[in-house]
Amino acid sequence: MQIGVDFGGTKIEAAALAADGRFLTRLREPNPGTYDAALAAVVRLVERIEREFDRAGTVGLAVPGSVSPTTGRMRNANSIWLNDRLFREDLETALRRPVRMANDANCLALSESVDGAATGAAVAFAVIIGTGCGGGLAVDGQLIGGANGLTGEWGHIALPWPTAAEVPGPTCWCGLHGCLETWISGTGFQRDHAEVTGRTLAAEAIVAAAGTGDPAAVASLERYTDRLSRALAMVVNLVDPDVVVLGGGLSNVADLYPRLAERVPRHVFADSTLTRIVPARWGDSSGVRGAARLWPVDGPGPCARGMTDGR
Repeated sequence: MQIGVDFGGTKIEAAALAADGRFLTRLREPNPGTYDAALAAVVRLVERIEREFDRAGTVGLAVPGSVSPTTGRMRNANSIWLNDRLFREDLETALRRPVRMANDANCLALSESVDGAATGAAVAFAVIIGTGCGGGLAVDGQLIGGANGLTGEWGHIALPWPTAAEVPGPTCWCGLHGCLETWISGTGFQRDHAEVTGRTLAAEAIVAAAGTGDPAAVASLERYTDRLSRALAMVVNLVDPDVVVLGGGLSNVADLYPRLAERVPRHVFADSTLTRIVPARWGDSSGVRGAARLWPVDGPGPCARGMTDGR
């Protein structure tokens, strides 16, 4: 039995998968927002699943941020109380077994490569466009971690091919300016609309208004689509994936996909662009499914290449 835990900012979800990928059970708790309480919540969810089925399972965790390959400590998590903690080791001690941990966008990439929208793809790039902006890369169904544990971390690359009005760009929480996260996350979309129109609306409300023909909302969605197209074209030029899978709240905007299919090739250095851009098959379930998949069904073999936080 594979147990996955998706460690979100507001909720923690745990699920158990059967060998054929079926959900056996799913449980959720609010994220309590402090380290010790959150650690206890993860342990409690895993133990509840194991009591239900009267057997132990492997445990994988999808987290915001990542684990430093040099210190083993959490870094870059927007739940800042996780940073500089030995989160995996503390869970291993509490659960008395090895735990595998990966960034939530990496878990999206793994989930969708195993049995999702990227099934059979040699190279799949997965994108989260929600509150933040994350990415993950899978090759032949295995995650690519990289020497620094940063593969797919495109949210803190500058917006490519910027216009004069986009330079230097908004200040990012990381300390730089013009990061993709400040432009193509849901938060960045809302910020841009508010700065141009003077009206603060949720991303979903802007999209809905654009659907009714509201000129300001249509213009905001146009700017967003153009920036996302440039960002994805950069990925295609660098990685040349067979498929790009979109997850996160803005991935549910159906109108994005034909727009991206038309615009991304404008910036791709090729005579044709065969890369497909598709929504995640498993939606917001991909995080917990990918976490479970960090352990293979048939034993403790590798689930990733260059993933320093795996075993």
